[in-house]
Amino acid sequence: MVDVLLVEDETLFAKSVLRRLQRDGYEGEIVETVAEARHSLNKDLPDILLLDVRLPDGNGLDLLAELRARDDNEGKKLPVVVMTAYGELDDAISAMKLGATDYLKKPVDLDELVLTLSKVMATQQLNQQLSYSQVRDRHVLDKIEMIGSSKAVNDIRNQINRIAQLVDQSTDNPPVILIRGETGTGKDVVARLYHQAGSWHKKPFVHVDCASLPSELIEAELFGYERGAFTNAHQAKAGLIEVAEDGILFLDEVGELPLALQAKLLNVLERRVVRRLGSTKEHSVSARFVAATNRNLREMVSKGTFRSDLFYRLNILELVLTPLSERKEDIPVLTKYFVEKMARRYDLSTPILSTDALQLMQQHPWQGNIRELQHILERAVMMCQQGQIRADDLMLQHSSLSEPDDMQVSKIQFETLADMKLEEVEKFLIEQSLKRTAGNVSRSARELGLTRMAMRYRMEKYLL
Repeated sequence: MVDVLLVEDETLFAKSVLRRLQRDGYEGEIVETVAEARHSLNKDLPDILLLDVRLPDGNGLDLLAELRARDDNEGKKLPVVVMTAYGELDDAISAMKLGATDYLKKPVDLDELVLTLSKVMATQQLNQQLSYSQVRDRHVLDKIEMIGSSKAVNDIRNQINRIAQLVDQSTDNPPVILIRGETGTGKDVVARLYHQAGSWHKKPFVHVDCASLPSELIEAELFGYERGAFTNAHQAKAGLIEVAEDGILFLDEVGELPLALQAKLLNVLERRVVRRLGSTKEHSVSARFVAATNRNLREMVSKGTFRSDLFYRLNILELVLTPLSERKEDIPVLTKYFVEKMARRYDLSTPILSTDALQLMQQHPWQGNIRELQHILERAVMMCQQGQIRADDLMLQHSSLSEPDDMQVSKIQFETLADMKLEEVEKFLIEQSLKRTAGNVSRSARELGLTRMAMRYRMEKYLL
């Protein structure tokens, strides 16, 4: 719930504003003076400050100036909407120069006020996520390893090194690399290996998760924006395509991009230029592009959900990752790697794996691939006793034994759906889908007809 601090000395107006805000799901507090506002702000910061200019003990703009100085020192920026009397345009101009988020003219229309607060909060969230995305992957990366000795793993290593060597020698724009594989097979690891393999290894590696962001945020993230491009865009920001500079831009789950953005991305790949939102100026692009997907893009093209021209532009160099179920010879070395890693993480002695545990792991289908293996072993390392991981510590069941039981449970529970509430039914269906896909969120989302973002929201809602 959004918390609003209203600084207003006109009691009747303040109470009517508060009633309207509460009706629309906001929480609010009213103070009448600058001194009371300072006291309240020192105790706890609200989500939005709604500030009158003319107050009994001072000017609201002085309080705004104090807040902005404090914001700069703490690296945060409290949204402030200033209310000015009709005709006092100078106050509104001064407020915006001091860093007000927006302003309203008195007498204030309550519908306009609620709409303004809603836009301010939406833009605040957008900017926070943008700022995080722009810096999260610019740090020095730890050395990445692709664990395994199977032919499939060695082939991928050789292909990465070969591509990096040829791209290094070429003066032309580098081709896009498309990494295809099931969820959990290590597409992110392959992208980072390619980053390590070339002369660009000291340049940025920028990861964009196309599946977890709404379309308007993806567009702002990728292409950037100019000042004034949308509400609260008080300064220009470079998009992640520009931020990647001469390094790698990794478009994870590129199959989730909306069609409109697919066209803009194709233009960037073809012309090697990018134009920020709200700008007419184009910036040259020097980044190397790597895309990844667990979707069948060719099938999506036939259904009209993915552009054919973008598909052929992406599908120049394709790296296909083999599921763990088809390279089980790598399970022992992967197990050793993850057990040692988790033991170090939790400052434990490295446990050994019993023979029956290893046999069970060789029989398991690993529908969640390496990610599922990692999570299973993390839990086992934390819960095992006497320095040994036994079969029971893995909490796995062989698929040939578990499937009839699962089907029987599902049949019993489906018979009682009529007695469930709507939310209980929704939770049950999500639980069953996650069970069938071994925790594969993307696959479960598609199975249930949801976006990955909607699926994540429901999983958090039901604590799954």
